[in-house]
Amino acid sequence: MSGLGGSARAMALGTVASRATGFLRTAVIASVLGVYGVGTAYNVANTTPNIVYELLLGGVLTSVVVPLLVRAAKEDGDEGQAYAQRLLTLTVVVLGAAAVLLVIAAPLLIDLYAGDLDPASRDLAVTFARFFLPQVLFYGAGAVLGAVLNTRGRYAPPMWAPVLNNLVVIATGLVFLLVRGRAELTAESLTQGQVALLGIGTTLGIVAQTVALVPSLRAAGFSLRLRRDVAALDLRRIGSLAKWVLLYVVANQLAFFVVVRLASDEQLVGAGRGFASYVYAFVLWQLPHAIVAVSVITALLPRMSRAAADDRIEDLRASLNRGLRLTVSVLVPAAVAFVVLGRELATVVFARGEVSVEDARFIGVLLGVFAVGLVPFSTYQLQLRAFYALQDTRTPTLINLGVNATLVVTGSVLYVLLPDRYEVLGLAAGHATSFVAGLVICSLVLSRRIGGLDVGLVVRTAVRCLVASVLPGLLAYGVAVGLTRLLGRGPLGAAVALAVAGAVLAVGYVLLTRRMRVPEVAEVAGPVLRRIGLR
Repeated sequence: MSGLGGSARAMALGTVASRATGFLRTAVIASVLGVYGVGTAYNVANTTPNIVYELLLGGVLTSVVVPLLVRAAKEDGDEGQAYAQRLLTLTVVVLGAAAVLLVIAAPLLIDLYAGDLDPASRDLAVTFARFFLPQVLFYGAGAVLGAVLNTRGRYAPPMWAPVLNNLVVIATGLVFLLVRGRAELTAESLTQGQVALLGIGTTLGIVAQTVALVPSLRAAGFSLRLRRDVAALDLRRIGSLAKWVLLYVVANQLAFFVVVRLASDEQLVGAGRGFASYVYAFVLWQLPHAIVAVSVITALLPRMSRAAADDRIEDLRASLNRGLRLTVSVLVPAAVAFVVLGRELATVVFARGEVSVEDARFIGVLLGVFAVGLVPFSTYQLQLRAFYALQDTRTPTLINLGVNATLVVTGSVLYVLLPDRYEVLGLAAGHATSFVAGLVICSLVLSRRIGGLDVGLVVRTAVRCLVASVLPGLLAYGVAVGLTRLLGRGPLGAAVALAVAGAVLAVGYVLLTRRMRVPEVAEVAGPVLRRIGLR
């Protein structure tokens, strides 16, 4: 088990670089496109390839393929190379054909998800979608290539590849800012060349992210080629596993459809409190999950898959329990930080260009609502991987139906009950509530499946981390309020408040958890503290 912490930390470095540049990318796009009609059109259109990719193959590739590749590497004479090449061929053929059809059907997709947009924004979203939808092919190919690298113990390249994507999109946004000049930003004011710049630049980022994996694959001894013998994949077995994953994805997308449709209401978009604000808050919210939980999940899934293949359930359970405790020890203070410092963080990231300080602070409020679901979401996702390692896709799907039902019901009810201009907060609250429900259900079911989870120890770790976060969090909130009153709520005052109050929270948390002897925090923070001379 000693390798998990080192592997997760090594991958976290790549993920930090990826998310840091992703952070900057989101800030640049928000600054140049804003949170109103143009920003909403871009974000709705840029969401469509993700939606379609997930519906077609995304859930299958991320949840089913790694266990299958692990078994092929173990059982096949060529260490699973031919099997992986067939999977890549199938993915390219299916998603390549789908991309062509989707570009033709772009107006139908936009009308389905954002039919309440004003006509000019709707037409702009359709044009953007036709540039963005070919991304589905590269998402799929990248997922297969990343899975091949992971099963061969090369975790870093897939973590670093998104950096290239982010840099391309950042450059695209900056060039757009230069060519647009000082004209008012509206859907009608954009020229065809400006729209093409944004569309082509954004898609080139995904292409670059996929192509960047090729050198690492060659270094790992994988021959990149397409094959004709796709039928040798045993499609019936893949289909048997995939059918439940597809239902899982469909349920997710139906719930997401409700969110996009409600958040794209013309009045909310006109007030700057619609889907674009929702997306920007969601991107910030995912940052700690991506750095910590995704790194742990990526390291654990091949390991748990091998343990399951060898019928070593005790090893699977031990890996999972340790991963849960490490994840909780970092994400609890992150969630507290989002609640108490969310407005300052959003102001620093977004309050420039087309985004006002008030627009940014509302994104921060959304972030604080999302934060309630951060720990439940990450631990729930980690537990689901145990089912996938056991090649059980049915149980996660059934659990996920309850999660999405909770999201839709809770989010819709709050959306109706909350005052105008605050309705989108209800959608964020529905998201957070759904993951709490998912974690409870998943823990109960998984515990019975693998002969028990060390729930007591995980919960004790979470409670101790929460206790250690509350006092520093309250102090940090007071510091932030005082500094923004003194220096103003603008980017400068918010940056100073975030730096000082963030340090208060971080140092206070580490000191209290050391006093409380929380070993998981010591394991994560130890290398950092030694580097700066505090240990």
